[in-house]
Amino acid sequence: MEHRHSIKDTIKSVILAILSLAWVYPVFMILFNSLKQETSITTGTAFELPTSETFAGLMNYINALTSQGFLSAFWYSLVVTITSVVLILICCSMCAWFITRVNTWYSKALYYLFVFSMVVPFQMLMFTLSATADRLHLSSPYTICIIYLGFGAGLAVFMFCGFMKSIPIEIEEAAMIDGCSPIKTFFQVVLPILKPTLISVGILETMWLWNDYLLPYLVLDRTKGYMTIPILIQYFRGSYGRVEMGPMMASIMMNIIPIIVVYLLCQKHIIKGVAAGAVKG
Repeated sequence: MEHRHSIKDTIKSVILAILSLAWVYPVFMILFNSLKQETSITTGTAFELPTSETFAGLMNYINALTSQGFLSAFWYSLVVTITSVVLILICCSMCAWFITRVNTWYSKALYYLFVFSMVVPFQMLMFTLSATADRLHLSSPYTICIIYLGFGAGLAVFMFCGFMKSIPIEIEEAAMIDGCSPIKTFFQVVLPILKPTLISVGILETMWLWNDYLLPYLVLDRTKGYMTIPILIQYFRGSYGRVEMGPMMASIMMNIIPIIVVYLLCQKHIIKGVAAGAVKG
């Protein structure tokens, strides 16, 4: 029996390893092409490793950093991501706490409205959203977080409500007996318990916000130079519409690296938080 299990585990490991290579392969192709000369990318050798003749060093990265305003786009992407994630985590966790603790018909209706918002296609709203954002002066990287709060609230409230139901209400009652106000109870008692879900939701929202293209493209006022990195990438074009593939690949690589680093750093906190919650339960 143990021998059969070992064979099954080996087969599963091989299959998962092949699938992981299929997912990682495009990233390596972008990395290799970001180190090649422009002509070698566009002349049929895009799927080959860099050689001494095609290797361009860091020239593509230097051009990407200096030619199209990459640093300002990186700053705007950072501002949009951080402000939106913080706003989503705080507002949605408080909303989920209200929904799970106030057991009335309107709290249940509110919960189902949040869940329903996840199935509404963005294309149904994008033209109205663009006009509304312009009318309310939300077309800057410092105010677009309000729009992202609306779009990210569905998933965040759904996940927070699921975890919040497992928190014993006696903990909050004891805090209120000791004199804590509802706001103090939430931030000092409930929020620390929500750490695993906060990190999980934060990573999911960060990956979505950092890589989002359509919403910033519709909302941000590009006449003032407001561009995130996904928007900037399309501007690597030369004369007669020629695409500068080398700097484009370099900018894509520099866009990928931060989100991979964030995920790798936070992954262990997710595992620790889930394990701690399992032991307490």
